[in-house]
Amino acid sequence: MKRMFAVAAVAAGLMTALPAVAQEKAADKLSVMLDWFVNPDHAPLVVAQEKGFFKEAGLDVTLTAPADPNDPPKLVAAGGTDLAISYQPQLILHVAEGLPLVRVGTLVSTPLNSVVVLRDGPVKTIPDLKGRKIGFSIAGFEDALLGAMLEKHGLGLKDVTLVNVNFSLSPSLLSGQVDAVVGAFRNFELNQMEIEKHPGRAFFPEEEGVPPYDELIVIAHKDKTGDARIKRFLDAVERATLYILNHPEEAQAAFVKDRPELNDELNRRAWADTLPRFSHSPAALDSQRYARFAEFLKARGLIQKVEPVERYAVVVK
Repeated sequence: MKRMFAVAAVAAGLMTALPAVAQEKAADKLSVMLDWFVNPDHAPLVVAQEKGFFKEAGLDVTLTAPADPNDPPKLVAAGGTDLAISYQPQLILHVAEGLPLVRVGTLVSTPLNSVVVLRDGPVKTIPDLKGRKIGFSIAGFEDALLGAMLEKHGLGLKDVTLVNVNFSLSPSLLSGQVDAVVGAFRNFELNQMEIEKHPGRAFFPEEEGVPPYDELIVIAHKDKTGDARIKRFLDAVERATLYILNHPEEAQAAFVKDRPELNDELNRRAWADTLPRFSHSPAALDSQRYARFAEFLKARGLIQKVEPVERYAVVVK
């Protein structure tokens, strides 16, 4: 009897343990390609991972930085990653080119992009850019953005020289390789230049004739919008965003955990400047904003026609 009881007890123990093991194995893997190296723009993703929000949503999320900032959309289209962080303007351009992409969420809901010059340099106004070199990192939209800003002041892209500097936006400006950079994020490059004692001056697109847009978005393959993992992913990101807003110090500690390179003055400044720009409801969609920006790109000659918003941006349910 004692032996039978012991066997039964062991069996009961195994039965009790099985659900936990099964739950551990049930976590669905999800790969996410970032748009850039890890920085405060990605705080909700990193915090969701560090605080266990992804895990509690039944997800095993892998965050990867790209070797080239132009790669993430192509990888999503080719099935090389489940999701990627990209930009609303580039999404519309990629869809016009035939890439099977769709926006499923928003990470940063205000423009961050800007044209930056040295504050004590020769460029004081946008017209001063005439005849100068301007660095960029991502082809396509930045041409349209810069072109619109120049045209408001009677200039055009033919009046400047564009130089691809890849990741090295502020370094190329500080070294004199270029006279200005487009694509510099106002929450990052401006802080970097201030710290290095070479303060910058920013010109903001939304103040120079460019419609406001969502800076950072989450994109997926258009055939994968029914994937249940995406809804759980966005719910976890929303939870992390609210946690950041409610507990900024604890959230920042989680953000830099095991990432000492992010625990410096630059990233602390960028963290503070980025907090108010995160989308409080990542799954929400402002269709009018997308339609308006598509009209802008068409007027700039970058797309031939304006597709229905539901063609490239959806609310995942």
